[in-house]
Amino acid sequence: MTRLFHVSDVHFGREDREAIDWFGAKVKEEQPDAVIMTGDLTMRARAKEFEAAGKWLESLGRPVTVEVGNHDLPYFNLWARFVTPYKRYIAIERMIEKPLDLKGVSVVPLKTTARFQFRTNWSKGYVSTRSLQESLALVEAVPKDDLIFIAAHHPLIEAGTMATSKTRRGRESLDALATAGVHAVLTGHVHDPFDIAHEVAGRTVRLIGAGTLSERVRSQPPSFNEIRIDGSSFETIARFKGEASVAL
Repeated sequence: MTRLFHVSDVHFGREDREAIDWFGAKVKEEQPDAVIMTGDLTMRARAKEFEAAGKWLESLGRPVTVEVGNHDLPYFNLWARFVTPYKRYIAIERMIEKPLDLKGVSVVPLKTTARFQFRTNWSKGYVSTRSLQESLALVEAVPKDDLIFIAAHHPLIEAGTMATSKTRRGRESLDALATAGVHAVLTGHVHDPFDIAHEVAGRTVRLIGAGTLSERVRSQPPSFNEIRIDGSSFETIARFKGEASVAL
């Protein structure tokens, strides 16, 4: 059995110290095959926040891949946002979209953040044509019979959570990914866990969202997802701080 820990929205700068220590202890105790981080490592993309996040990820001692979240782009410094938006990722750059060596499972990144959008709320999701095509090319290169998981920050369609993603070109992208053979899309952003099935042209793709390990909780307490994979099947278990677990 392959076990993945799917974590998101730690928001260093507003992190829940007890929650991140609890997660780190679970990683060391249970030794998952990999950790998938789906964005918003930081609160304001400050260098000290990235430094703390990088040290925390390295301390886990397991293979880690990181997707970028909207809070990981500079917010107040417009020059940095538009010209050098990822400069402060140096502390963890080798983990960003890092391929994972997992038997029977391929994790493919999909960028859903944007430096600029033609709407007032830039925190919401956006999938560019280029980003989608890059992900589809990676999906096409996946070994035959592998399970294919997309790692993105924003849910591509709404999942009935308190917070929303309002991802532009999200449904179109989900349809294209499902048609290409993707089995699940792993996301964050909304701070509550979910696992729902979506049907596309006779295929089922699972939409799996992780909660948060920050102080910025919504409907549920701090949590992460454990994804258990057995051959061609998999299940998602939301694990909450305080040791409660719920099969999604």
